[in-house]
Amino acid sequence: MNAYVSSLDKIIVIGDRLLLKPRAEQTQTSSGLFLPPGVSEKEKIHSGYVMKAGPGYPVGTGLEDEPWKPGGSEAKYIPLQTEVGDLAIYLQQYGNEIEFENEKYIIVPHNAVLMVIREEH
Repeated sequence: MNAYVSSLDKIIVIGDRLLLKPRAEQTQTSSGLFLPPGVSEKEKIHSGYVMKAGPGYPVGTGLEDEPWKPGGSEAKYIPLQTEVGDLAIYLQQYGNEIEFENEKYIIVPHNAVLMVIREEH
C-alpha cells in the first residue's frame, strides 16, 4: 500500500480537477439477477473515490500591478469542497479515463460532481 500511495504523489492535479478511483462495478441486482459486462458503463451517473484534488478555482486578487515581474504574488485559489477519501457521485459524460501504473482512474472537473459521501473520522 505504501508504494501505491507514493506513486500517486507523482501526479499533480491542476485547477478544479479531481482524480477518482472508480468504484467497483455492481455485477448483480438487488433481486439477484446478474448483469452483463458493460451495463453500468452506459449509466449517466458514476461514482468513484477521490484520490487527489487540485488546488481549486483560480482567482485574481486585483492587486497585481505587473504580474509578469519576478517576485510577483502567489496564485490564489478558492478551495474545492471535496476531500481525499470522499465518494464522489459524478456525471459520466464529463469524466476522462486514464491509466497510471496499470490502474484505471477518472479525471473530472469539480462541477461534474453532483454530491459526495464523506465518512466521519
